[in-house]
Amino acid sequence: MTMWVFGYGSLLWNPGFEPVEAVTATLSGYHRSFCMLSIHHRGTVEDPGLVLALDEGDATCTGVAFRVAEHDEDRVLADLRERELISSAYVERHLPLALQDGRDVDALAYVINRDHEQYCQFDLERQAQMIARSVGGRGPNPEYLFNTAEHLVKMGISDPDMDWLVNRVRALG
Repeated sequence: MTMWVFGYGSLLWNPGFEPVEAVTATLSGYHRSFCMLSIHHRGTVEDPGLVLALDEGDATCTGVAFRVAEHDEDRVLADLRERELISSAYVERHLPLALQDGRDVDALAYVINRDHEQYCQFDLERQAQMIARSVGGRGPNPEYLFNTAEHLVKMGISDPDMDWLVNRVRALG
């Protein structure tokens, strides 16, 4: 079975591996949301940032399906688990994607665990305030926001909340 990985946040611009194929894809039943406190990569325990997660709901999320080279699957899986499962706030799932070219595939995706202490739901203004000031082990939280938003724009994916956050975080900076 071919390994696919769904990118909807930082994986869009930093998958951590060289995919054999990258195709725009849609996931039903989930949406992209800044609903995870980042206490490692884009913030700290004392001053958490926010990162994106897939949150269940009556929605769809458009991102990229990355096909992993067969000889690279074990390494990619180990690297993704080290990166994404650092605090168990994400749950690893295989979810059905509709690829833009008409194919349907199952892909590895990281979904927020709503019972985890890092799960949160804040209004856009609070999200902007947190993102604007937070820095973690992988750098400033605004960099994460700006890179993700830039890649969504390049892909032609509209995300009004992301656009609002970009403008507000720039104004706060």
